[in-house]
Amino acid sequence: MSGKEYPRVSTHKTRQVLTDTFACVRCGLTVTGAAPGGGRRNHCPSCLHSLHVFDRAEGGPSECGSRMAPISIAVLRSGDWMIIHRCTRCGELTSNPISGDDNQLILMRMAVRPLAQPPFPLETFGDL
Repeated sequence: MSGKEYPRVSTHKTRQVLTDTFACVRCGLTVTGAAPGGGRRNHCPSCLHSLHVFDRAEGGPSECGSRMAPISIAVLRSGDWMIIHRCTRCGELTSNPISGDDNQLILMRMAVRPLAQPPFPLETFGDL
């Protein structure tokens, strides 16, 4: 023991996070709020959709409340993957870390989409 004082975690709050569930706004799956590894989940592991409940620009709760659709993957310098969501109503973009039990097929499909569907004809490479 180093003698450092660490803040105590309320067991009531911990139990609430572990038992907190929500229904997916797209597929209806009942999802637990606790992600594998102890983190907090804010999206459906099956379809990766989320709900617009936090306003990044204002830094507080969002009044929008619409569905957030997964549109892309971003990879941080640390190698961690983030899901990029876009609100279907107001267009706000957010990023959220992936969870260990997220649908791997959908994650890979979003990751390779820029290579599979480039914004230019692939035939142009033959002219180089």
